[in-house]
Amino acid sequence: MCNFVPVKLKAWYIRLIVVLLMLVSGAHNSSAQMNADSLEFSLLTCDPHSKIYSLYGHTAIRMYDKAKKISFIINYGVFDFDSENFILRFVFGLTDYEMGIFGEGEFKAEYVNRGSGVIQQDLNLTRAEKQRIFRALMENNKKENRFYRYNYFYDNCTTRARDLIVKNVDGMVVYAPSEKEGMSYRDAIREYNEDSPWARFGNDLLLGVKADKRLNQSELQFLPFNLSNDFANAEIVGADGSRRPLVSNTKQMLASGVQLVEEGFPLRPRTCALLLLGLTLVLTLIEWKTGKWLWGYDMILMVLCGLCGVVLTAMIFSQHPTVNVNFQILVLNPLCLLLAYPVIKQLRLHKSHWWWKVYACMIVLFLFLAFFQNYAEGMIILALSLLIRSIMKFKTVKNIN
Repeated sequence: MCNFVPVKLKAWYIRLIVVLLMLVSGAHNSSAQMNADSLEFSLLTCDPHSKIYSLYGHTAIRMYDKAKKISFIINYGVFDFDSENFILRFVFGLTDYEMGIFGEGEFKAEYVNRGSGVIQQDLNLTRAEKQRIFRALMENNKKENRFYRYNYFYDNCTTRARDLIVKNVDGMVVYAPSEKEGMSYRDAIREYNEDSPWARFGNDLLLGVKADKRLNQSELQFLPFNLSNDFANAEIVGADGSRRPLVSNTKQMLASGVQLVEEGFPLRPRTCALLLLGLTLVLTLIEWKTGKWLWGYDMILMVLCGLCGVVLTAMIFSQHPTVNVNFQILVLNPLCLLLAYPVIKQLRLHKSHWWWKVYACMIVLFLFLAFFQNYAEGMIILALSLLIRSIMKFKTVKNIN
């Protein structure tokens, strides 16, 4: 889940920085004042792409020097997907992202290749504001400041771009009311992954109860198009009460093209859960009629649930604050894996194990807690399947002596 572009740093990266520094060679001389007059800053909002890392779009800042007719793209989402343990570090919230400055030509080529459109919102800034933004960019681009600890909801390429702009204007940026205010983090990202049900399932499985917190307008600006929409109607209110629009002009930098979408698994998670429920009912009925216990089916369920539970348990130690309290661990519980052998051993001897009663109680609690957390698609159906198996075992199998 991220608002970034996987661009690897290239050899000419340093040369671009040198050219950029030459644009304004001193923060306090008259040359700097002249260059500030010729600078224009814009917020760029890029369409989503089918790749998992760009399902939610991307935000960047464009800086254009009218005098020299040269433009740069400032990107707070630079990372190397092939770096060591990238996925593992990302899951645990231990990934550092980098600010990068690139030529506009390569930026456009990247998005033309993806088939993603780009909206450009020119910012209505004074000379002093442009100078402050430029100085802030140069400060960010220092080696010791270029990297930051990325967090998808709280500190990403979109919030970084927003903060750089709003913190350097004279006055306060005031937004028009948004109808999205009051949504949760989970609701906000679900708007973008409806066509990627298994990506949505993975997100919802890892996200805990804190992801269902109701958000204000500013908190929802972690998503690029939320920020873009808010900027479109925002005003800068000065200390003297003067008001001016934050955005002076909006245009399409790049039109949307054709995107090649790879076909994923044909069945939705809910469909798979319903099929599992149907199979569970059939096998449970067979056990009821024949008195033969299909312990192999229960073993498979326990191992799979336990393995998923190990992942959810690991999330407790993640730096992402929205994943460490997750009620889905009541169903996908690591104890399923730990107890699989003794539980199935007793079942093969036609004896019940205390785990079935405990697990049934945990599942009932999970169903009750659905009033407080939105679960991944199909999880409640899965829980019903597991509840049926648990009740069947402690109601019909002879208890351990």
